[in-house]
Amino acid sequence: MRNGQSRTSSRHKASEAAGLDCATAFQKMTLGCVADIKAQHSSACAGDAEAVHQIRVAITRLRAAVAFFAPIVVDAEWRRLKQEIAWLNGSLGPARDSDVVVEYARRKRYLAWSQRMIGERLEQRQIRDHRRLVRCLRSVRTQRLVTAMTGWIKQGPWLERHKRHKDAEALQSYCAGELSRWHERLVRKGRHLKTLGASRRHQLRIKAKRFRYMLEALTETVSLWGWGEFHHLHRPARRLQRALGDMRDIERFAGLASGPPQVENGKRDRKHPPGYRHRREKLLDAAIAAHRDLTHARAC
Repeated sequence: MRNGQSRTSSRHKASEAAGLDCATAFQKMTLGCVADIKAQHSSACAGDAEAVHQIRVAITRLRAAVAFFAPIVVDAEWRRLKQEIAWLNGSLGPARDSDVVVEYARRKRYLAWSQRMIGERLEQRQIRDHRRLVRCLRSVRTQRLVTAMTGWIKQGPWLERHKRHKDAEALQSYCAGELSRWHERLVRKGRHLKTLGASRRHQLRIKAKRFRYMLEALTETVSLWGWGEFHHLHRPARRLQRALGDMRDIERFAGLASGPPQVENGKRDRKHPPGYRHRREKLLDAAIAAHRDLTHARAC
């Protein structure tokens, strides 16, 4: 029965993909992202940290899709929308970062250290950042942005340029070529990961995240391929993104300590959180291992 269901599912996916071209696939991906932003809006305004995170994920997925189909979809209207998205991210980013560092500070391992070295500044900053975000999300400017994104995706000037990518064969060929190019770029950019500075590690993390999101979109949203064909790429890309993300978070958390180390009960306090150096080294090793697996994975 399971084999029969699997064959039926595969045929259904193949049938779905057969009716897609590059423009239709892009629209399906990005309209889903806009729907996710709308769905999480009320919860984010109510202070739900997970909703804030999901809006950021939806925006990153949308921008990944635009970057992936850039030769077809990027036009003057997108450049304007991109500026508005950057404005929205200017409030989403700090609110999400505050949520993450507060979560670190509340962990049993770091609680005493954060109380001594950071104090109440974290909660105060979190409240400030969320209030700013709520004002941003409820603004007319954000409402206009969401409406404009929907209109651009459905009827933007870029649609005139999709004619040369109008059949399913062109879609599959285009996507395979772009995935291979993105994979090669990830491998190249992370080649000297151990000695990369924080800024370049951050850029590598963003590239790994976008690569992962496009693999997910092409299998889950437009059903162009099955998971079995991308598992060997998706898993190390996700591990690379998460290891670099956790490394960035703990570095940011450690950097919030203010003033010189304090002396309490005759003992000099630590400038960094407990186990910081070991944790950072472990995450860097995990990122290097993930990049190595990604390097050895076959091209798309």
